[in-house]
Amino acid sequence: MSRKKSYRSKVRILADMMRAIQNGGDEGTGPTRILYSANLSHDRLTQYIEELLEKGLIRVVEQNGSSRAYVLTAKGMEFLREFTKIERFSQAFGIDI
Repeated sequence: MSRKKSYRSKVRILADMMRAIQNGGDEGTGPTRILYSANLSHDRLTQYIEELLEKGLIRVVEQNGSSRAYVLTAKGMEFLREFTKIERFSQAFGIDI
């Protein structure tokens, strides 16, 4: 019996990244932590970080004067809140998103 491998949708990956960023709090979350938390390659991480920045869902903050970190914007927090509602709703009907 073969098991079907489940792939994450793009919106699921973005939400996973945003959850990792949210867990970093006000100080921000560095790219390495996001990479490991969202289980991404470096290339995909870079691509999705740029997209989240362009859409105004995250912003860059400086840590210790030189390293980059990311925090959610108000728009990003709203997106994550609404995505969580949709996620729960779809799970109630047995639908994966």
